[in-house]
Amino acid sequence: MDIKTHEKIDQSLCGKPLQVEEGYSRVELTPTGSMVADDSGLIHGGFIFGMADYAAMLAVNHPNVVLGASDVKFLKPVKVSETVIAEAKVGEQAGKKRIAAVTVSRKDEPVFEGTFTCFVLDNHVLG
Repeated sequence: MDIKTHEKIDQSLCGKPLQVEEGYSRVELTPTGSMVADDSGLIHGGFIFGMADYAAMLAVNHPNVVLGASDVKFLKPVKVSETVIAEAKVGEQAGKKRIAAVTVSRKDEPVFEGTFTCFVLDNHVLG
């Protein structure tokens, strides 16, 4: 499936799409040293959130999709160089609203879970 949204995003920061289908996406990210928050190699949670958000946007895959709200849980820390995979599935759809459930995992271990409320607008949010 062609990617129709967030075409200019820096995939080194938000992850590389592995699979994009209607209502579903998988994104892979291997965090780098520039994402580290401290001397222990802990990755700042904002990068994991950004990856999950990107996966949700890809699951909706519309040029005018925007994030309206999220409810997330950080379950485990992620360290530099630990590859993580985000999997997003669109469930509920009502009018312009799409609800995407996203899980980010390291191997088979969930490190992040979230529900992303996305909106498909008639025009670009900046239009």
